[in-house]
Amino acid sequence: MNNNHSPALQFPASWILIKLKYSLLLLSVFALSACTSSPPKNPDNICSTFIEKPDWLKSTRKTHKKWGTPIPVQMAFIYQESRFVADAQPPRTRLLGFIPWFRPTSAYGYAQVLDGTWDDYKKHTGRLFASRSNFADATDFVGWYNHISHTRLSIPLGDAKQLYLAYHEGHGGFRRKTYLRKKWLLNVADKVAGRSQMYLKQMSHCQNDLKGTSWFF
Repeated sequence: MNNNHSPALQFPASWILIKLKYSLLLLSVFALSACTSSPPKNPDNICSTFIEKPDWLKSTRKTHKKWGTPIPVQMAFIYQESRFVADAQPPRTRLLGFIPWFRPTSAYGYAQVLDGTWDDYKKHTGRLFASRSNFADATDFVGWYNHISHTRLSIPLGDAKQLYLAYHEGHGGFRRKTYLRKKWLLNVADKVAGRSQMYLKQMSHCQNDLKGTSWFF
């Protein structure tokens, strides 16, 4: 028997370590991809959405209990901002009409939050590892921001239209009533309010299916 080992079967320890690190990196990428939640199949029906995604119901319940924003208002906000797309961003502008260029703002994620506003949220809530592409974090942000709108501007937490105007224009802009010069924004705010009412009505018919959501009223 020949006891000599073939050179082709001898691998340096450093090469094996690099190979292992590369494999772990690929596994991490795949895991993160798997964790990214896809939009609900029927976003116009909050009952089917929560049955499909019970973790979303849990997150919105938690936000309601913590910050006071009703579940239908939270969901209407996120639908308007991102259509429930986790990594949503504003479309790029076009240089010379056809070359993809910079995005108009840094808005990102479910709630379309700007970089600076997200930093303020993390600083004031202590949630330093919160992510705009995480649904639970996005609902918590919506609740936090609406809570500030309620305390500073005296907007009722069930008034989706006024809350959305403050959300879009900022608290200073809302005080200055900058939205009055933006008919398109007033129309969007009306749509948010209408969707909130639609979701509210839908939830009133599926409380039993959602197991104890009667308190959200």
